[in-house]
Amino acid sequence: MAERSTAAVDVADNSGDDPLTAKADTAATDGVAEKQKAAEQSAEATEKKAVERQSGEQPSITAPELHSGHKLARRYRLEECVTRLDGFSSWRAVDEKLRRAVGVHLLPADHPRARSVLAAARSSALLGDPRFVQVLDAVEENDLVYVVHEWLPDSTELTALLAAGPLEPHDAYQLVSQVSQAMAAAHREGLAHLRLTPSAVLRSSTGQYRIRGLAVNAALRGITAERPQRSDTEAIGALLYAALTQRWPYDSDAYGLSGLPKGVGLLPPDQVRAGVHRGLSEIAMRALANDGATASRQEPPCTTPDELAKAVAAMPRVRPPEPEFTAPPEYQRTTYQQGTYGRPQVHPAATQPVVVPPPPLQSRTGRALKWAVSALLIAALGLGSWQIADRLLAADSGQKETPGPTPTVDEKPAPLKPVAIESAQDFDPLGNGSEKPQAIDLAYDGDPSTYWYTENYRGLGFANLKTGVGLVLDLGKAQNVSEVDLSFVGDTSVELRTAPSDATSQPSQPDAYTTQAKGQGSQVALKLTKPVTTRYVLVWLTELPSNDGGYRGKLSEVKIMG
Repeated sequence: MAERSTAAVDVADNSGDDPLTAKADTAATDGVAEKQKAAEQSAEATEKKAVERQSGEQPSITAPELHSGHKLARRYRLEECVTRLDGFSSWRAVDEKLRRAVGVHLLPADHPRARSVLAAARSSALLGDPRFVQVLDAVEENDLVYVVHEWLPDSTELTALLAAGPLEPHDAYQLVSQVSQAMAAAHREGLAHLRLTPSAVLRSSTGQYRIRGLAVNAALRGITAERPQRSDTEAIGALLYAALTQRWPYDSDAYGLSGLPKGVGLLPPDQVRAGVHRGLSEIAMRALANDGATASRQEPPCTTPDELAKAVAAMPRVRPPEPEFTAPPEYQRTTYQQGTYGRPQVHPAATQPVVVPPPPLQSRTGRALKWAVSALLIAALGLGSWQIADRLLAADSGQKETPGPTPTVDEKPAPLKPVAIESAQDFDPLGNGSEKPQAIDLAYDGDPSTYWYTENYRGLGFANLKTGVGLVLDLGKAQNVSEVDLSFVGDTSVELRTAPSDATSQPSQPDAYTTQAKGQGSQVALKLTKPVTTRYVLVWLTELPSNDGGYRGKLSEVKIMG
């Protein structure tokens, strides 16, 4: 059995219940007898369910008894049971078609929450936001309902991070910023989490936070809320509180963290632990100032993820810590460096007389050299004096030299000014015509932690489907463009193209734009050889960085200078 990765498994129960391992099926020894027995048990079970339904009783639900090696849809091979609880089970599995690890939730088709789980999974899959662990499939088949989701082996649960100690202020700032923005986007689409615990938040090796179990975890448990936005906001505040203090903000222990002392109420993080960032402590209290929590210091509470995201954006940015400088060791000279390593030092018995050379230029040759140099100096002085006198005489006779043209001083070019972007639109004429339009505004919102992203292509070169994809920036009117600065997440190849200066509408094909510059990297400055007048600027991506088993472009910021 492969080794279990707690960072990658989407455990359905994030409340700290002990997961159970899967039980293997028992092989039959007598085929005929077992078939008769199975038929009798099936008939009895059918009759029992019918009686329960007629009497109005709720049938007892048990998790499906599957085993390692079982295949779903002849594709997903179950490897390890991670959780078996409340009538459903969670597994680590392998997608044999795409040869990658996945996670699977399983429950009987007659489970009372099977319909809501399917609906939640399909709604989450339609969101398509890379800040969430993606739902890959949601199927009802052979009396089973199963939900397949991404498996992230290179990510670490927040639970494991907090077990090692509280996070640095910069890491805690990134946590609350990214999670609040992601949940704000989910709520705008009508999706809530309601199970946002430390084990539902993952940090990738690049420092990006991702959320798993959106809508699905709550549906599996039958959890609902009258005010879902307030519930998720308070959950984000609890995550930030735990990240700052390594304590759970209530009087009970949870998720491997100690709770606050009983009877003291909700203390601000900077009163629980010394050295906590004051601004982040305020943000945590404003998010927790909901049901029964102590109000923050003169600041209004945040009751929605969007309000919380705006409050985090309004505070001064928390910078990452400066790298520590380690002084190199002092240089020590050794006998090995002097070239005498391994050889004994020789001490002569008598000091040999040293011949002192004569002072420089005191020999016969030296004296001759001095006389020659002196003669040359005298000749040079004489020649110079004659030339000066000749010029003075020419000036007295009225012969004046015609002054040459006054050299001009190169004027410094005028400094570049930022050009405002009026609107933007995704540009995918070689594909289906749409490339994540819901995230376009994130490419020029002034926040480098957010980004517009492309589809996740399962192969180099856009999986041979197209040669590029991008977005068109509308400047409102024709303006001078001298430079475009681009910030990507990952090494990306990009071209800068512009529409004709007289274009009054956006061209529909990439060849209708003129290529002005090319570049590659995560921070790309595309400088034009000379300013170009245009209204429409096309940022055309030609090669994408690898991302979660595929290739996806992420453009976090665009700045146009004219």
